[in-house]
Amino acid sequence: MFDSGLGGLTVVQAIANSLKGIEVFYIADTLFAPYGEKTKEQILKHSLDITNYLIKTHNIDALIVACNTATSAAIINLREEFPNLIVIGTEPGVKPAMQTTESKSIGVLATPATLSGEKYQKLLKDLSLEHEVMVYDQACKGLVEQIENGKVSHVDTHKMLTTWLEPMKEKSVDTIVLGCTHYPLVSDLIKEIMGANIKLIETGSAIARRLESLTSNNIKNKETRIKVFYTGEIKKDMINMILENWEDGGKIMVREVYEQ
Repeated sequence: MFDSGLGGLTVVQAIANSLKGIEVFYIADTLFAPYGEKTKEQILKHSLDITNYLIKTHNIDALIVACNTATSAAIINLREEFPNLIVIGTEPGVKPAMQTTESKSIGVLATPATLSGEKYQKLLKDLSLEHEVMVYDQACKGLVEQIENGKVSHVDTHKMLTTWLEPMKEKSVDTIVLGCTHYPLVSDLIKEIMGANIKLIETGSAIARRLESLTSNNIKNKETRIKVFYTGEIKKDMINMILENWEDGGKIMVREVYEQ
């Protein structure tokens, strides 16, 4: 599994709680973060390089692209390049949001690259034919960096979210799609601004179910192992903070440096 930073560990947590006995090699590509402000060609190159590394070094059975931006930029190429590998992507949960909303107004928080990507635009167009729902999307430039720097509850993070969310509140948005794996980490702030009844849609549990349906018969380990790799600077205390709700208590956690 890989992401531009530690946000994808929210997906690792969901998977570790659903599938016992798996071995997860997680790469936080922090040297190149944030993906949301890079070109499609740059993201594709890093996605291919990381996947090649995981296959050659760790002999992985499945790849999870735990990043909406990287999924949009690279998922088609990854499936073509590695046809024998299970490849699971991440995309904003717009469909379940449209099925959940009662006010018929939903918000989408995502990176600039995700919102401008062909995959998201096509998803939005297709779903608009099925549902009469107003969609208010917001590019959250700088939010990933705040989270990576451990400023989850910082006053500046609160100000950023308030600026983006107040217009949604005025439009009676009752459901918000967290279109980046980092964003569940600021769920409490979003609820504080929008109100406790706001419905938040994230994709970690959906990815876990998908992985389970494809690999559960191949799991032979007795214990879950999670190894976290990183390419640049990283706040290691964030790892334990994100995985604090792992039901096994994070008893096996190896932190190593990944170098391409």
